[in-house]
This record gives sequence, C-alpha cells and structure tokens, in this order.
Amino acid sequence: MLPPWLIDWLDVVLPLAQVAGIVLLAWVLQRLVRRVLTRLSRRYQLPSAAITPARNLLRWLIYGIAGLWVLERLGVSSEVLWAGITSFVAVGAVAFFAAWSVLSNLFCAVLIFTTRPFREGDTIELIDSGDKPGIQGRVVDIRLIYTVLEDRDPAHPGALLQVPNTLFFQKSLRRWRVGVEPPPSQSAPTWEI
Repeated sequence: MLPPWLIDWLDVVLPLAQVAGIVLLAWVLQRLVRRVLTRLSRRYQLPSAAITPARNLLRWLIYGIAGLWVLERLGVSSEVLWAGITSFVAVGAVAFFAAWSVLSNLFCAVLIFTTRPFREGDTIELIDSGDKPGIQGRVVDIRLIYTVLEDRDPAHPGALLQVPNTLFFQKSLRRWRVGVEPPPSQSAPTWEI
C-alpha cells in the first residue's frame, strides 16, 4: 500500500519515470547501434566516410522516435503530432523544390567527394560539345555548391572560375593529374585573313 501523499504525486511521478525510461532506452539503443556499426566497419574494412553518415542517420532516427514517444507520454495528442509532422514535411518539400538547383549541386558535391573524378591541384576541362574546348583550369577548391578553378586563359591571368558542381556530371570532362602539364588553352579560335 502506498502512502497517501505519494498517491497524489503519481500523476506526476509516473510520466516522469516513463520519460526517463524512454530516454535511457534510446541512449542504450543508440550506443548499441554505434558499436554494431563500428564492428561492421572493422570486419569488412569499410571507410569511415561510409559509416559516419549511417551512424548519424540512425542516431537522429532513434532520438526522433524517442522524442515523439516522450511527447505522447506527456499527453500530447497523436493527432496534433501528426498534423505538426505533416505540415513540417509539406513546408520542407516546398523548400526543397524551391531550392532544387542548390540540392542538385550539393548532391553532385557528395558524388565528387566519393567518386573523385578530379582532385585539388588537377587541371580539368569541361568539353562543351564534340571536341570544342570549354572551361579549363586548375582545381583550387571543391565546395558544396561549386568548384573553384584557376583560369588558364592567358587573357585572364589569375582569374578564378566558380563552376557549379552539376556541370561536371552534365558534360564530358578532360583531366590532367597534378604534375602533368596540359596543352595551351584554345578557348578562343584564331582567324587568319
């Protein structure tokens, strides 16, 4: 039998104990997932670049579900939660659609970092059509939205070009590794009379 003063506090203590249990369960589950991913990484010699995003995604998923469960235990209606989540997703979808080119460039940056079609210091040329010369320069920096090239055109010495990352997957690419000197740029045709 419980003391009378504790019966009055059960409405407060019980949900707080449940919340503490949910948080503890989420923490233990996240640690377990992290340990399993680390073991898989060692066993199959997976690069950390492949494991880290999976670990982060699963951590956010576990803590997100735990957060929703905590809100439900604290008395937030599932209908209110559902309305909030769907409206957030709808706003996010509109924002993603509005920023489609930015997302495309971000995704292409991830592909550049993982597939390594070129590296910093390489000289690259984007071929417009056929064998017509296009943008050519030495890779100075690879950023999330664009890649910075040092222009090889003698008419613009020292100029930096900011090329959107999507262009590297839409056009043919010619690459010279660090230390290999490309032929002189022929960006402007010469006409003889």
